[in-house]
Amino acid sequence: MTEYGARARAQAAGAGADAPWRCLDRIMAKTQSTVSLIPLGGVGEIGKNMWLLEQGNEILVLDCGVMFPDEEMLGVDLVIPDISYLKERENRVKAILLSHGHEDHIGALPYILRQLNVPVYGTRLTLGLVEAKLEEHGLKGDVRLHEIKAGDVIKLGSFSVEFIHVNHSLADVVAMAVTTQAGVILYATDFKFDHTPIDGKVIDLHRLAELGREGLLCLMADSTNAERPGYTMSERIVGETLLDVFREAEGRIVVAAFASHIHRIQQIVDAAHRFNRKVCFIGRSMVKNVDIASRLGYLRIPDGMMIDVDELDDYPPERIVVISTGSQGEPMAALTRMAMNEHRQVAIGRGDTVLISATPIPGNERSMGKTINHLFKLGAKVIYHAVSGVHVSGHASQEELKLMLNLTRPKFFIPIHGEYRMLATHAELAKQVGIPEQHIVIPEIGDRIEITPHSIRKGAPVEAGRVLVDGLGVGDVGNIVLRDRQQLSQDGILIVVVSIDKQTGEIVAGPDIISRGFVYMRESESLIDEARGVVNEALAPLAAQGITEWGPIKSEVRDVLQRHLYEKTKRRPVILPIIMEV
Repeated sequence: MTEYGARARAQAAGAGADAPWRCLDRIMAKTQSTVSLIPLGGVGEIGKNMWLLEQGNEILVLDCGVMFPDEEMLGVDLVIPDISYLKERENRVKAILLSHGHEDHIGALPYILRQLNVPVYGTRLTLGLVEAKLEEHGLKGDVRLHEIKAGDVIKLGSFSVEFIHVNHSLADVVAMAVTTQAGVILYATDFKFDHTPIDGKVIDLHRLAELGREGLLCLMADSTNAERPGYTMSERIVGETLLDVFREAEGRIVVAAFASHIHRIQQIVDAAHRFNRKVCFIGRSMVKNVDIASRLGYLRIPDGMMIDVDELDDYPPERIVVISTGSQGEPMAALTRMAMNEHRQVAIGRGDTVLISATPIPGNERSMGKTINHLFKLGAKVIYHAVSGVHVSGHASQEELKLMLNLTRPKFFIPIHGEYRMLATHAELAKQVGIPEQHIVIPEIGDRIEITPHSIRKGAPVEAGRVLVDGLGVGDVGNIVLRDRQQLSQDGILIVVVSIDKQTGEIVAGPDIISRGFVYMRESESLIDEARGVVNEALAPLAAQGITEWGPIKSEVRDVLQRHLYEKTKRRPVILPIIMEV
């Protein structure tokens, strides 16, 4: 019998003659020790990670990330969590706790901290990245930042939080064991078991096992690679591949990587140093993160090895390594501009070797493929994840997820950090190691998951969702605006200008029709002439009735034109009537 089964059977055998009294005791205990877990992002999606832990009148916020827009979010720059629930309870928020410095965990801070005045806790590197981000947004000095390190235990109101070192694709990553009135809840987002990490700091297996022995109430664990069998390879595997590539490369080497992947950057620098090459960093975020990591001691670059982009022509190609942004095919990133021959200082050509040391984030496959195709056209030798081991994941695969479950032995389990299919797969893994199905909850954004020492269930949901960031506007682009943008991108726009007599409603001039993205006017004169006739026929009865109000006139123009144009073209352009009174 598994420990989980034995525990459940022992609880069931506890009922006897005094069962009614015990039942009352449990109801009282539940009322006094219920803890709510509320996801505002990061479940059913990749990115936008944000969880709330609420007990009594106190709230802890775990992570505060962004999500990058999908193809349907035309013109949108970022997606952040809707914090309406938090804004109404700002005085109850004790702190924002950060697990690490990736964008999907810290990227929303500049937007959220304009609305919430609360302290922020994170490790040294995490806060270094946060400070740079706050400075960009003009918030540096306005936010209370508190540095913590793995092994620290802090008290925040009635919560106690212990920070536990874990491995990931970034340094200074922590899981958080939060002691609540109901028990200990472990928030283990973004981790893997790397037994040979670049910085030599192995995941704290001992402390995780201790939590299991002490009795962990609930585990919340990363589901990103829940569909991937086996184990995730060590980051050092990439270092071995890099050495092979550098050994064979005869000309210049260009490596695209995540700007935040300090361990990967360190391995690229080490390989360059071994083969006596200079390194040049290109891309705003790359330069910024390298500066922060070097200043804080997380990145070691030998003296005299780093050169500026203006110095590239001072060295032969076989002495150069360029480390750039653009591993996801972002339109404005350095590698993408190189691939399009649009970079002012670096031109890719024959003899160059380009390594893309990352896998495409879901949704970026097409743009990444386009960049790779252009690099091949320029004559470069391109090495990327699909054909070589130049990247390993920072997330645990199935056997590691089972290991985490068996080490911590939680009573309840909540899969987090992933799309729904990943969460569901992770839930199945939990069942395989013996956690009862009724002790597992698959969350959705806005769910209130209520936990007591003896139960877990979903309660009444809270207001939650997404807020779109477009330029300087935060939240001013909604579903209606997105729908209009999609329609404009698909069928274009038709503007109808009509001048009418203010007194009689008769047409004085027009209708003039302007088309953009629908049809080319010169080649579709007959269609435009028909459209003018349709508008004239529609407005004549309104003029006869003396109707001069803009609302009815615009509606009639829009309706008749939509019907007519769809019959003729099977397209639905945005129709914008403009009525001018004379």
